[in-house]
Amino acid sequence: MKGLIRIGSVRGVAVRAHWSVPLIMLLFAYGLAARTLPAYAPGWAPMVYAVAGVVGALLLLASLVVHEAAHALTARRAGIPVRDVTLWALGGMTRMDRPTTARAAFVVAVSGPLASLMLGGATIAGAVGVHAVLGWRMPVVMLGWLGGMNVLLGVFNLLPATPLDGGRVLQAVLWWRTRDRERAQRAAGRSGQVIGMMLAVLGWVAFVRGVSGGLWLTVIGVFVAVTAAAERRWAQLSMAVRGLRVTQAMTSPVVTGPEWLTVDRFLADVAAQTRHSVLALVDFEGRPSGVVQLRRLTAVPSGRQQTLRVRDLATPLSKCTLAASDELLTAVLERLGSGAGLPILVVDGGRLGGIVTAHDIRRLYQRNPAG
Repeated sequence: MKGLIRIGSVRGVAVRAHWSVPLIMLLFAYGLAARTLPAYAPGWAPMVYAVAGVVGALLLLASLVVHEAAHALTARRAGIPVRDVTLWALGGMTRMDRPTTARAAFVVAVSGPLASLMLGGATIAGAVGVHAVLGWRMPVVMLGWLGGMNVLLGVFNLLPATPLDGGRVLQAVLWWRTRDRERAQRAAGRSGQVIGMMLAVLGWVAFVRGVSGGLWLTVIGVFVAVTAAAERRWAQLSMAVRGLRVTQAMTSPVVTGPEWLTVDRFLADVAAQTRHSVLALVDFEGRPSGVVQLRRLTAVPSGRQQTLRVRDLATPLSKCTLAASDELLTAVLERLGSGAGLPILVVDGGRLGGIVTAHDIRRLYQRNPAG
């Protein structure tokens, strides 16, 4: 996800925020200051409401961090490597390796909603206590609003719809019962598609009837449905290539080109001899150095093609997905989500032995569709 800013860390886990976070927090602050607080705690100056709205939005942001940190810290205790936490307009996401057991998947998935529900309950209890002891209306309303938002966050995330936490819980339970992770993921994805579309329709009906928040529910529903569909396709792909080695999927021999050629020479001497859209590059010693997309080369203005080197437009080897020929294909495909993507360069002993492209994966899936 592009446009990320690091805002801190939780026990060594980096926390980043998407550019959409300040925007959504501003909307929450405005709603709190313009409607909620004046309605339930009238009589204060507009500046007081504005400050309280900003404070409330920041506390809500901290609540989201608590939710995702619960996922991250629980995963680390279960021995699952965690890369970072990302906050964005529709909530948060903790990037981690896939759990290796159904029990670990269940515990990690349920930890976030439980943290939100516990935080919401504690905040509501705090509001009741402040009201009973001090009777201060403003902090009571703020704490009540924050508690209600956390409870809503926890309950909503428990819906059995991938990619929500409830969908992960459902997947873990099905995985435990069937002993088949991909089949469980496919079922959870199907549930996510159904519930996502239901949320989208419900939100749209509410919006048409004059409830402005219904539009936001529609956006969330569409996001859930689309993401669930992608996860279902991923599960089907994993089932189709289960047990296959990389060598059974790769294209070999590989068409390569020297990284030091200028763009015009490369297009004439290498690209013109093949119909591949992505080509591997090699250095002076014949070792793989990266990949280049032909569309990037053809997009270079003709006046620069004679001076610009192909390696300047290539994806370097450090950012490519690498694999050994005897690795399980499913294990390699799982690494695609860590930042690199297709194609997969098959490297044995420092030499390029093959390449796995999207076409190769599609061919395997069509040969053995999972349904």
